[in-house]
Amino acid sequence: MMMTSCLAAEFRAAAVKVDITPDTPQPLLGYAARQSTGVLDKIWHRVVVFDDGREQFVLVATDIALVSPSVYDEVARDLQREMGIEPRQFWWTATHTHAAPEVGPPGVAKLFLGERYKHESDARYAVRVKQSLIEGVKQARARLEPARLTWGKGYSAANLNRRARDVDGTIRLGLNPDGPVDREIGLIRVDNAAGKPLALVANYAMHGTAMSGLNTLISGDAPGIVASYVEDKLGAPMLYVNGAAGNISPIYSVYPDARAAHLGEFRVLLGDKMLAANAKLPPGRAAVNMRLEQEWVEIPRKAGLGWTEDLGAYLKDNSLIRLPVRYWRIGKDAVVWAAPLELFCEIALKVRARSRFAHTWFFGYANGWLGYLPTKAAYAEGGYEPSVAPFSDEGEALLEKAVLRRLGK
Repeated sequence: MMMTSCLAAEFRAAAVKVDITPDTPQPLLGYAARQSTGVLDKIWHRVVVFDDGREQFVLVATDIALVSPSVYDEVARDLQREMGIEPRQFWWTATHTHAAPEVGPPGVAKLFLGERYKHESDARYAVRVKQSLIEGVKQARARLEPARLTWGKGYSAANLNRRARDVDGTIRLGLNPDGPVDREIGLIRVDNAAGKPLALVANYAMHGTAMSGLNTLISGDAPGIVASYVEDKLGAPMLYVNGAAGNISPIYSVYPDARAAHLGEFRVLLGDKMLAANAKLPPGRAAVNMRLEQEWVEIPRKAGLGWTEDLGAYLKDNSLIRLPVRYWRIGKDAVVWAAPLELFCEIALKVRARSRFAHTWFFGYANGWLGYLPTKAAYAEGGYEPSVAPFSDEGEALLEKAVLRRLGK
């Protein structure tokens, strides 16, 4: 375990947006293999750098579906070499839109969905995404200014459990209004010394699947639409950071195009709820304690599952998946934990309920993607997510035990 802790000193922060909308057709990630035919709305890196006087922390939210941990590792090495930022200080999250280009090799996804990856990925676009992220971090660091930090929560019913159950017990992707769901909005806002917003981090669990695989226009999908709407109202970048969305869909899901998907309505369903919660946040604090921690949680690999060469660092003894879990403690009452997972919401909800922190949030699709981690009960029920999860059904218990060892009461 590596840990940093410090007394509060001058707190500084800065945020930037970097346009990564491609200007050529791209393979899109998230459904069956398909090529983009145009652009519905721009996609972005949104970058915030936090500096409490002793420690810097870089948080990035990108309008893509996911990246392999090996892609994260490559960017993290470049950041460390060029700027001295250690990997534990750099979190790269994906909004999980299913209407954005692939970035780099597929990683774990190819083990289950090989038919989607028979084409060559666009290496030039991947280089652009990685280089522009690094440039964005450089820009934000150069703009650091005295700042204040505040946090809190809100609520939105823009999402729904997606594990539909038939009379014979069969589970399929669909809509399940009676299933578990996490509707809390987690908010972390950065203001400048005069109280003007510099950035808003909004954590909400929802697949970026309002539009289906029939859509071939590049888009941030519902998460991107919401982020752009909120930041227009706020006057500052908004990082949409997805939560434990492994079994959670948007309330309008897998429609053929933006109109059919009611895409604009997510501005009301979710965007306005974020703005309302933001308006109720307490005044920001000029002195902030941050603490960053990391650990590896070892979970048995599903029997008979292969592996990919680029993820050798994430496999131990050819049987245990090494799952990197990060923690960001803010003050005395807020904590974020993050992992490269599509986590089932029940796991994040249990951690929140048993956490000793008043505000406990999970950042999913963080620092790569190692697939779904369902509950043990979901493995017994079957359905899509357990069928493409690389972990054994011990994953829930092992992850929960490790996280609560740090965060529990």
